[in-house]
Amino acid sequence: MLTLQFIPYKEIQSLSSEKRISKILNIVKNDKIVLLQGRLFPEEETTLIERTMEQISRSKFKGVEICTVMPNTNQTLIDKIRNSIASALLGNRDGVTIIGPASIVKEIKRDPDKILLFTKEAKKRRRR
Repeated sequence: MLTLQFIPYKEIQSLSSEKRISKILNIVKNDKIVLLQGRLFPEEETTLIERTMEQISRSKFKGVEICTVMPNTNQTLIDKIRNSIASALLGNRDGVTIIGPASIVKEIKRDPDKILLFTKEAKKRRRR
């Protein structure tokens, strides 16, 4: 069974970077795919990947796949300025970030009109 967990931006906006990353990793370690409203800061993505790599050898955790999809970037100069001001005031709410355990998510591809999320086939248990 595939489980998706949506995290609205307001749920993480007041958290420190460390707490954001811990919250996301705890969800992903429970074999859930996170749909995060908005995006992480580049430093947070880097730290998330670093922490994941540190934990790979300690447990059955295989790592994460991450992809951020942004809305249409064909904007006028006025729209870009308006969106920059809004982002500065409200945070990185634009777009969607998908983070999933590498044991489930095989690959995430971006397409202009859709997101392609490829999962690994579940191993079938043998009956004795």
